[in-house]
Amino acid sequence: MENGEGYVYLALRDAMSSIGQKVNLLAVVVEHGAPKKTKGTDYVLTLKIMDASYRDHGFSVNFFIDKIDNMPIIKSDGDIIYLRRVVMKIYDGVVYALFNKKFSTFALFEGKSGEGFKPYQVSSKIQITNHDKEYITQLRTWLVDYQLDAGVNSYLLQMREIKVGGFFDFICKILHVSEDLEGNWVLFVWDGTDAPPVSFQTNLDAEAQNPLPLHLEPSPLSRDVLCKFPCVGTVLRIFANNPREELGLRSLGIGQWVKFHKMMFQSQSGLWHGLLTPSSRLSALSDEDNTVVHCERYYNERLSSNLNNLPLSSFPWPSLITETDHDHVAFSTLMDVLTYSKVTQKFKCVVRVVALLPWRAEDFRSPEGTRVYRIRLTLEDPTARIHAYVFAEDGVKFFEGYPPPDTLTRKMNKLLGLTESGSSEDSDNVSRNPPWVQCCIKSYYLVKSNPWETRRYRIFGTKLVQ
Repeated sequence: MENGEGYVYLALRDAMSSIGQKVNLLAVVVEHGAPKKTKGTDYVLTLKIMDASYRDHGFSVNFFIDKIDNMPIIKSDGDIIYLRRVVMKIYDGVVYALFNKKFSTFALFEGKSGEGFKPYQVSSKIQITNHDKEYITQLRTWLVDYQLDAGVNSYLLQMREIKVGGFFDFICKILHVSEDLEGNWVLFVWDGTDAPPVSFQTNLDAEAQNPLPLHLEPSPLSRDVLCKFPCVGTVLRIFANNPREELGLRSLGIGQWVKFHKMMFQSQSGLWHGLLTPSSRLSALSDEDNTVVHCERYYNERLSSNLNNLPLSSFPWPSLITETDHDHVAFSTLMDVLTYSKVTQKFKCVVRVVALLPWRAEDFRSPEGTRVYRIRLTLEDPTARIHAYVFAEDGVKFFEGYPPPDTLTRKMNKLLGLTESGSSEDSDNVSRNPPWVQCCIKSYYLVKSNPWETRRYRIFGTKLVQ
């Protein structure tokens, strides 16, 4: 279909009644996955598009192309796609457009933030006419007023809503990508909210031989990487068995907002992580996407609050079973602690005590000599886990002197979130939900010539009062 000035484009609503015909479309990409290998020699990719006549997220364009590099690589949802001679099809009552590699062509343009008319990817040589430019301008103008979102649905979760079981959609920002020892991809993502605290089964006697992990990746991330992470909000690990190109990561960069489709959430050792399955898909989102704008606005509002560093689940206030000497000091997160620019510093945090070594009260003090306190706590908040030590005079402050073992046990059971029925003798696989508590933490080093590698943390200025 061509007039004297160029190709005629059908509105999607009109194209849906043109079954079996070749049509030309100019529309906005609202969702895209990653190319997948067919049973034959081709790759298949599905895009979902819309325009002012059809604003449903469900209109699909299916591409079958022999080389993966010839597939459209969408920079972000909200970009404009220009399609010539695609065939309108219907299957099981659903209308879609089919891109045929033999005669169909496409071009991709930036969305409403774009200014020119040079496509950033084309499938074959094309010449953009004034007629084409007029249509592209109309779409960009429409996008300025239209609040594009990522297709909100009942199974779209934020970080603070994640749960085990079922498949969900998830919108987040990619902060870092790495590869594990088996060659699988690990994505570090964030949306500005906190993952919910986990109640978990643990054998406290096993902490010496099998301590709770501080992270799920095989080795800790470098300080350079951690310093690029936000200090508020959970950074979730997402594990993927898929090759990088099958995830659609080849066109994405660090800092890109994305939507995962049909992913799972799991908890291991009290730590949340995401899992991508063969049916999972990923699509890039524009910074102007309505859901992305909402996430950024929420995060900025959270930062502007005086209580921005408190875990969301600790509101209205942490448990009163601890007290600190520094009421005037602002709260920090554990990510603040890990990424602070100096080796030595003092902080006040709201944390949960998720493990204790040793955990029996009669072992809290050294067996010989001065009988000083020497305990290692595993602390967590929504941003990180660390080990922090209660030692010597800080232990005397923490326990308010040298109370008898039964008093120590009662206090520590509250701190660990142990019920009375699972407090002492029955330590195997007890269910625990530790409370949020305030504590003061100071960082120090063991070796002056190697301060960062030997950096450690101690509890100070804190007492356990209940």
